[in-house]
Amino acid sequence: MKRIAFVCLAVLLACSNAGNADAQSLGSTYTSTAPKDCRQIGKPSELDGSTARICPGKDGLMVLVAEDDLREIVSVGRNRKVAAEEPAAQVWFGPFNSSENTVEWRAAGGKPFAIIQRWHIADGTDLDKQGRPNTKAMLVVTRLPPGPVCHVAYVDAVANPNANELARKAADDFARGFACGKDEVKIIGTRGRAVELATMR
Repeated sequence: MKRIAFVCLAVLLACSNAGNADAQSLGSTYTSTAPKDCRQIGKPSELDGSTARICPGKDGLMVLVAEDDLREIVSVGRNRKVAAEEPAAQVWFGPFNSSENTVEWRAAGGKPFAIIQRWHIADGTDLDKQGRPNTKAMLVVTRLPPGPVCHVAYVDAVANPNANELARKAADDFARGFACGKDEVKIIGTRGRAVELATMR
């Protein structure tokens, strides 16, 4: 009888642990920052072409995308005002740049803790036939609340064929414990031209 009770207890504990593991399982979902899926903030400036829009994200979070002088920022918050005050909203890459419309949300147990987004950084030393700079692709990992929203890691998408996997691992390993303003943004994988352009000062 004791043996049966012990076996039953072991099975219950195993099921309980499996449930906890599932609750903390890591995964990705996706949202869009395409203009058609977002709300425009004010009217585009005729003077400099600056624009801003707010887009629905996950778990009540909103994504702010703002462009000024052909450079973008992307930030996240419970509303536009909060997102605009986060450290991520103060980061401007030097060269012209833009972010793609797909946002990947990394979550543990359904709770998002980071986003991953593909950016294109203009390379002024590599021009097309019309004299316009070609762009180099890079993945940006950004941490989410609780705590500040800021860039955690950069992954060069050309230099690293497995860039998506590297970005997800960086999000899973570093985003939740990353100290904005104290920790340096991590360069993950091979450092390519996109990362070089993005980190130029």
